[in-house]
Amino acid sequence: MSEIPRGALNRTARLASLPLSAAGRVGLGWGHRLIGRDKGAVSAEMQRRTAEQVFEVLGTLKGGAMKFGQALSVYEAGIPDEYAEPYREALSKLQNAAPAMPPATVQRLMAEQLGTGWRDRFEEFDPTASAAASIGQVHRAIWKDGRDVAVKIQYPGAGAALKADMDQLNRLAPLLGLMIPGMQVRPLLAEIRDRVMEELDYAAEAANQRAFAKGFADDPDFLVPKVLASAPKVIVSEWVEGIGMGKIITSGTPEQRDRAGLLLTLLHFSAPERVGLLHADPHPGNYLLTEDGRLGVIDFGSIARLPGGSPPIIGRISRLALDGNADDVLAGLRAEGFILDNFHPDPVALLDYLAPFAEPLRHKTFHFSRKWMQAQAARMSNLSSEETKLARHINLPPSYLMIHRVTFGSIGVLCQLDATAPFREIVAAWQPGFNDGNDLDESSPADVGPA
Repeated sequence: MSEIPRGALNRTARLASLPLSAAGRVGLGWGHRLIGRDKGAVSAEMQRRTAEQVFEVLGTLKGGAMKFGQALSVYEAGIPDEYAEPYREALSKLQNAAPAMPPATVQRLMAEQLGTGWRDRFEEFDPTASAAASIGQVHRAIWKDGRDVAVKIQYPGAGAALKADMDQLNRLAPLLGLMIPGMQVRPLLAEIRDRVMEELDYAAEAANQRAFAKGFADDPDFLVPKVLASAPKVIVSEWVEGIGMGKIITSGTPEQRDRAGLLLTLLHFSAPERVGLLHADPHPGNYLLTEDGRLGVIDFGSIARLPGGSPPIIGRISRLALDGNADDVLAGLRAEGFILDNFHPDPVALLDYLAPFAEPLRHKTFHFSRKWMQAQAARMSNLSSEETKLARHINLPPSYLMIHRVTFGSIGVLCQLDATAPFREIVAAWQPGFNDGNDLDESSPADVGPA
């Protein structure tokens, strides 16, 4: 495969095959049930086939279609097991795997980006990709000074493919939503569109990575590889060796899970204060746990700029909610534009609605699990009429959209890890506004949340 397929009709047909084939399998499944086959066996077989096709089509198309698959793999922790289990393995493959470009295409792109003498910059260069993802693939090489390096190369035609994918996926959103019950697909697609278009700019990504590398230089908890060279469609940076977070999710030890969860939380809350940037692509394929226990971070295509650090209102509202100050929570949310002037909710009802979101902050440590996340997702899909009205009228100002999405995406990964993390301690140390009130009771249980 020399480049991402760009023909609109070809890409539309392949994307359309996902929900149409799913619908066909549903019809076939009902037929099998009518002739006496077991309902559970029929459903499992239909979902297994759908999962295989999701990986095959999205992985082949790469681009925005594959980003959609990656987003599903982050949020699957909140989907009930009877729906999520058949997709889990197939979607996890999307995080670091896709059909790679042939060596001839790689060599042509390297010459276009780094000049015809590009090989002189390397002692060795492996023409076979070591990882292939949504808009680019990575090659392992040895830099001219002997350092192991990763060479990230953008696929030809990635920009056109991304736009085509997102346009078609948006049209297919209602059908795609049928494949994963409970998932609100259209807002997710809108967020993915903004993110993936940013990721086409490798010059900006290299600048982001340099900023993170400087901010976390010599840090005992993090390893951010240095950028050695960059071009519009190529980035050369130090190689990071470690256990991928996806592998820790599937087969890691409890110690690895807790360590990865702690460091992911620390990265999320400390980076805005240390770097003025928020790492905004929290899927497991972007993280590794190194042999010495650091979190390696290897992708900086999507970030949020927070030059003043994380907004203090987030910490203040969290503290007020924990303290049960319903009137102050309402006033604070209204002042920041979360509650519009023409909406007048009952403060206590609003506090009750928000309470589960603050639950990890009530205890010294919190056990993040799929069971807990699924309970929150089930609650959100079974709201009372009053709660539904509240949810519909809570406004999310544009400046908070990415922070909200990244926070919940990170919590989704923590739940996949099944990690116990000192969430409150990290928030108290790094989130502005949280310590404006008195400290919480330190006698709270050491390990809470569903097993």
